Amino acid sequence: MKNTLIPLDIIWINSDNKVVFIEKNVQPCKSFICPTITPTAKAKYVLEINAGVAEEIGIKTGDGLDASFYDIIK
Repeated sequence: MKNTLIPLDIIWINSDNKVVFIEKNVQPCKSFICPTITPTAKAKYVLEINAGVAEEIGIKTGDGLDASFYDIIK
């Protein structure tokens, strides 16, 4: 990820608040052109968290998420 300082776990979430794709331990990109990550399913939201947290909390594709935090960013 360009302009990111720390490794991330990136979680794609669909409109039904289900996890549809996870890319773990994405490293910061120091190049001018960075690699593209393409999820295998359509998503409406993306959640970026510190690398390792997805594994730590056991989140996996197909899990449902409580979307109550969306109210905070509206």
